[in-house]
Amino acid sequence: MKIALVSAFDYSFHGGVTDHIRNLSSQLEAAGHEVLVTGPCSDMERVPENFVPMGKPVPIPSNGSIARVSISVWLSPRIKRFLNREAFDIIHLHEPFSGFVPLNTISVSETVNVGTFHSYRSSSHFFRMGGAVLTNPYFRRLHGLIAVSEPARDFINQHFPGDYRVIPNGIRMDQFVDGAGPFPHLRDGMINLLFLGRLEKRKGLKYLLSAFSRLKWNWPNLRLIVVGPGKPDDDSYRIMSERNLRDVMFVGGVSEEDKVRYYRSADIYCSPATGRESFGVVLLEAMAAGKPIVATSIEGHASVMTDGREGLLAPPKDDEALANAIERLIHDPGLRKSLAANGYERAQRFRWEKVAGEVMDYYVECIEATRAGALR
Repeated sequence: MKIALVSAFDYSFHGGVTDHIRNLSSQLEAAGHEVLVTGPCSDMERVPENFVPMGKPVPIPSNGSIARVSISVWLSPRIKRFLNREAFDIIHLHEPFSGFVPLNTISVSETVNVGTFHSYRSSSHFFRMGGAVLTNPYFRRLHGLIAVSEPARDFINQHFPGDYRVIPNGIRMDQFVDGAGPFPHLRDGMINLLFLGRLEKRKGLKYLLSAFSRLKWNWPNLRLIVVGPGKPDDDSYRIMSERNLRDVMFVGGVSEEDKVRYYRSADIYCSPATGRESFGVVLLEAMAAGKPIVATSIEGHASVMTDGREGLLAPPKDDEALANAIERLIHDPGLRKSLAANGYERAQRFRWEKVAGEVMDYYVECIEATRAGALR
């Protein structure tokens, strides 16, 4: 099968959607399919060989983050030539209503179109515009609808009602089974608490810093490792300064190999995100690395893990509850071990091999339905 994967976002940047596309592309190619990826790109040296650039990205505030999308309205003829030349069996668009690359692709496509919706409670200007303007001309041209989680499905279904198939994000279990071990300098007798994610307000770092400050007096051998691009917000700096926090280690962005090593160096993984998460990939990565989890009870997290089974859930924006959950795990190594074992078992369901197989099965369903005349 010849497949096009369309990214709404700058493909030279790592992020939830672009990483999803990269992994899906690799799995589909490994299964013998021909795959081309297209989308906006700011740096061609950072993309794989099967990528075809389409439009220049510009940064747009979206969902508490920055979305790098193309807003060029002149792409339609170029995209049409690309699609005609390649004659794809199926076109799979990720975030179909974000930016003009997927919108133009939908408008000129003459084959089977599948859309995957990743976001939950998006604040994107494109999305609000899409809810009012795009429903009839674009949404009806999608022959297949995927949401990455039940929260994502429930959200998108409010704006674009349809029959959505929930197919989750995947994780590369081989990274954690066969990857490098922990950093020796972090296995020094300290208890390592790990935060991994972009340093954006919605990721909740300031609440974790407050929780850490509550714990540090009774647990002087506790260390917080912060991994991810960006800078702490003003509240985080204030908390660290006012409480004179020690043993907080900011690493910055890291490679995929080093990311695995930080997971393996951790004793407890913590995600204090405050909301607007459709899916907890970082939680699954921690599970795959065999780590117990403390996370906030937002919908995107609760759809991946169960409180008391793979980890402990605390209310968002509640640093005292977060500290209590972390301290419970520090006190109880046996509980940490059982949660980690349950999490590792849970992570198996999200192997990329399995997820890509579900996507391919859905492609076949959509193509067969289209051939049978079941066009929407």
